[in-house]
Amino acid sequence: MKSVPMLSSAFLHPAGETLPEPLLALRKERASALVDMPLPTRKTENWKYSSKYLKLADDMAISLPAEGKTGNSLAVPGYKVVFINGVMIPEASEYPDLDGIEILSFNDLANGEAEALSAKLGSTLNHDQAQFARLNGARFEDGLFIRLKPGAVLDQPLFIIHETSADASGSAYPRIYVEAGANSQLTLVEEYTSSGEASALVSTVTEFSLADGANVTSIRLNMEGENVQHIGATGVLQQRSSRFESHCVGFGGPLRRHDLQVRLEGEGAETKLNGVVVTQGKQHYDNHTSIDHVAAHCNSEETYRNIAADQSHAVFNGRIHIHQDAQKSNADMNNKNLLLSNGAEIDTKPELEIYADDVKCAHGATIGQLDETSVFYLVSRGIGRRQANVLLTMAFINELVQQIPVEAVRETAQARLSDFFEQTFQEA
Repeated sequence: MKSVPMLSSAFLHPAGETLPEPLLALRKERASALVDMPLPTRKTENWKYSSKYLKLADDMAISLPAEGKTGNSLAVPGYKVVFINGVMIPEASEYPDLDGIEILSFNDLANGEAEALSAKLGSTLNHDQAQFARLNGARFEDGLFIRLKPGAVLDQPLFIIHETSADASGSAYPRIYVEAGANSQLTLVEEYTSSGEASALVSTVTEFSLADGANVTSIRLNMEGENVQHIGATGVLQQRSSRFESHCVGFGGPLRRHDLQVRLEGEGAETKLNGVVVTQGKQHYDNHTSIDHVAAHCNSEETYRNIAADQSHAVFNGRIHIHQDAQKSNADMNNKNLLLSNGAEIDTKPELEIYADDVKCAHGATIGQLDETSVFYLVSRGIGRRQANVLLTMAFINELVQQIPVEAVRETAQARLSDFFEQTFQEA
C-alpha cells in the first residue's frame, strides 16, 4: 500500500526568534497543528494538476544575506519596502510617515499590537482551499502590517519588493496584512524576484481587510527564477461599498501557484480580478480564484488569460459562490487560453454555485491556437513570421496588461512579456 506523503516536522522550525511574543505563540500553535500534515496529491481536488510539481526538502531554510544587502539595485516610482528571504530590510526601504497611515514590520510591533494582529492573521482565507497558507503561518519570520485610518489616502503606490536569495537550498515565507479603514485608498504592488542558482520554496500570504467605502488596488508580479517554487495565497474581506481591484501577472517556473479568495460581506461591494499567465519549456502555473457573494447588491468581474508554449502547463480554476442572501448579485467570469504548441497543456474549470434567485451571473472559457489566417495576413504585409507571432500573442493579453493602473509596472510587464514571446518564437 502506497503511503501518503507527509509534511516533516523538520520543516516547521524557523531560524529567527525576533518576533513579538504573541506572534511567536501564534506561529508555534500553527506549527504544532501541521505536524505530519498530509501533502496534496493528485487525489486532492484543487491540487490534482499541481501536486506532481511539488518538491519539498526537510533542510529548506534560508538565512539573511551577509549584512542584509539586496542582490539588485531597486528603483521604483513610489514608496517601497524591501524584504529579503521574508525579512524586512529597513535600510533599503523608503516609505512615508503620514498621518493616518502606519507601515510596520511585524518584528517592530509592540506586544499589544502584535496580540491584536495575531487574532486577525489567517481570518481572510479558507485554509482548506489554500493549504500552504498554513505552512506560512507556521514559518513566517517577519511580515508587514499596513494600517490606514478612516479617510487616509496613500498618495503614491507602495511597492513591496520580495527577493529570495537562493544561495543555498532553502525557503522563505513573506507575509503582509493590510487593514484599510473606511473610505481609505491604497495601491499596493507586490514584486517577487530572486537571485542565486540553488533551489528554493517561497510560500507567501497577503491579506486585505477593507472597511466600508475603502478602495484598494493590488498588483502582483511573479518574476522569480527557474529554480524557485512559489506558492502564494491572497485573502480579501470587503465591507459595504468597498472596492478591490487585482492585477496579477505571472511567469511560469518549476511550480507556481496563486490562490486568490475574495469575500463580499457588505452590500454594494465590488471586486475586479484580472490575471495574465505565460509558461514555456516545462514550466507550470496554477491559478485558483474564489469569489464569495455573501451580501446583496455586490458586483464581481473576473478575467484571466493563459498562454502556454513547448511542454508547459497552465491551470485556471475559478469559482463564484452566490450565497442565499446575496440577491441582486452581478457576477461575470471569463477565461481565455492560447496554446502555442501541440505539447503544451492548459486546464480550465470555471464554476458557478448559486443559491439566490435574483442574480445575473455568467461564465465562459475558451482554449485555442494562433489564427493562421491572421499570421498569413501580417506576413503578406512584410512582417516576419516570428514578429507576426509575437504581435498576435501580445494582442491576446494586451487588453489586460493595459488596465494595470501604475505606468511603471505596466511598462515592466509589457517588456518582460515581449522578451518572453521573442524567446518563445525564436525558431519561427
